[in-house]
Amino acid sequence: MIVTHEVTNQGHDRDLLTRMGKKAKAVLARDDLHILADKGYFSAHEILACHEAGIIATVPRSDTSGSRAKGHFVKADFAYEPDTDIYRCPAGQALTHRTTTEQQGLQMRRYWTNSCKGCSLKDRCTTGHERRVSRWEHEHLVDASNARRRGPTAPMKVRRSTVEHPFGTIKAWMGHSHFLTRGLKNVGTEMALNVLAYNIKRMISLIGIGGLMRAIRA
Repeated sequence: MIVTHEVTNQGHDRDLLTRMGKKAKAVLARDDLHILADKGYFSAHEILACHEAGIIATVPRSDTSGSRAKGHFVKADFAYEPDTDIYRCPAGQALTHRTTTEQQGLQMRRYWTNSCKGCSLKDRCTTGHERRVSRWEHEHLVDASNARRRGPTAPMKVRRSTVEHPFGTIKAWMGHSHFLTRGLKNVGTEMALNVLAYNIKRMISLIGIGGLMRAIRA
């Protein structure tokens, strides 16, 4: 079932996670909600906003650096140890917290070590400034999201098999073509009709026409 939708003309989804999560939460009349989204929705700001709204967000973090493909270590290769607030590099050295700066409105903690000069892995190390590792002050929320994503229930696999199906079905109904109307408001109305049709057909397949009519009357 599609519980909420929105048509937008912006070129990315990064600032839509909380908004759509709140809309779904309101429709379902729930105090809590767990949402799954693809990496196009990843935003540190949005994950924090979801947390503050009582929404658990599981979103893959996109890796756009390209460093691993070049044989370099990436941040994921540096293990964070929360008890001592250090990062452990692949060579076993401890990167300690040295300073905190603000980057795009985020408080970023910077970690590094002075033991890099004679390291045998130096050529493979991160190419970041002074080989520093940065950690957002609310990074534990991102860590928790990654842990859920890799959990035994394979939530992202479930998401692909459930969320992608409605889009494929509606696209097929539309003949894999464009919307028939023009303008954001009109296209939104057209999409709403498609969503309504999908939900009606879905309910009929689940509980039959009689069950649907009884649910409507109730």
